[in-house]
Amino acid sequence: MSQTAFHLHRPKVQTTGVVFASPHSGRDYRADFLKKTILDDHAIRSSEDAFVDRLFERAPLYGAPLITASAPRAYVDLNRAPEELDPALIGDLRKVAHNPRVASGLGVVPRVVSNGRPIYRGKITLDEVHQRITNYWRPYHDQVQSLLTEARLSHGWAVLIDCHSMPRDAIVQSRGTKAADVVLGDRFGAAASPEVVEWIEAAFANAGLTVARNAPFAGAYIAQAYGRPSRNQHVVQVEIDRSLYMDEAQIMPNANFNAFRRLLSDVIEEVTGLWRTELPVAAE
Repeated sequence: MSQTAFHLHRPKVQTTGVVFASPHSGRDYRADFLKKTILDDHAIRSSEDAFVDRLFERAPLYGAPLITASAPRAYVDLNRAPEELDPALIGDLRKVAHNPRVASGLGVVPRVVSNGRPIYRGKITLDEVHQRITNYWRPYHDQVQSLLTEARLSHGWAVLIDCHSMPRDAIVQSRGTKAADVVLGDRFGAAASPEVVEWIEAAFANAGLTVARNAPFAGAYIAQAYGRPSRNQHVVQVEIDRSLYMDEAQIMPNANFNAFRRLLSDVIEEVTGLWRTELPVAAE
């Protein structure tokens, strides 16, 4: 794994207050990490939002920056608070307040990957956890906040599209309705204004995709930390059904990958046109 915490792709000219981010598509696995895990090279990747960075790589062509993680989610989870530390994994850690994500093994340094499979045989040190947070978590989040601040200064508003993928079997389907292709999370209105969410939902729907909101994913740390609609800073978490573009078992693009990436280019183009000059200012 390189010591680069993230990859930043800027447009030649930034023409929108929209920022795209992919915090879970990192796939630079450190050799010492791979030696420490009890999982094989394939199983350790099961928590990745594999290829999401590639799905959104055309965002700079439409005037929007794209930031993608380098470190994999199994190494450090950028969509968790740095205080979400797991005493079941980390040695010499004092007892912490109950947190359901941490209890399930999905803290800022995860104890398990998908299906609850343990990553390590024993515990790791608190010092090692702090190094991961210092070297990867903080630089990524410092850059995200910098991008949002730049967008607000230039456009008067900022919208972070937090890009993720979801397993097919995680999708909620009501009787008689088609399962959602995309789930938008705005923390039930706390992270983004209704106008912003409606615009983004329409962009996906216009591309022929079925969209749901906040179920089963309403947004986690990133939406909570950066979503400030009253300050004209919005976050919408986007979860995309992996089966639309990849073979989940093999962790490989499927035959529809390129076509789906082209479809998302249309979505990106529409989303980046979001009130291109001015977003309605929220009431104080």
